Amino acid sequence: QVQLVESEGGLVQAGGSLRLSCVVSGGIFTINFVGWYRQAPGKDRELVAAITSGSSTNYVDSVKGRFTISRDNAKNTVYLQMNSLKPEDTAVYYCHAVVHSRAYWGQGTQVTVSS
Repeated sequence: QVQLVESEGGLVQAGGSLRLSCVVSGGIFTINFVGWYRQAPGKDRELVAAITSGSSTNYVDSVKGRFTISRDNAKNTVYLQMNSLKPEDTAVYYCHAVVHSRAYWGQGTQVTVSS
């Protein structure tokens, strides 16, 4: 019933920007937590950015000052604005949300940053 649908990623040159979106569908409910994870080939999935009720945010050190997470509650959508992209940002990005104490994941989208 609850589904997280991510926008397409893409191929971006180093220094470029890209915005990802994640729409939480399935009815009207309370989203207690939402964040973005990423996983590079052969590496563990890591939490990149998170936002909670009250709009408090957290970022992994490697993206601070470059990435911004935000949400539009009216649209049940969370965004990840990625600026000054680096090749090290190349990964599959996953949206994650906790809704009514249940955890849900987006399908994942590939972001590739070329040198």
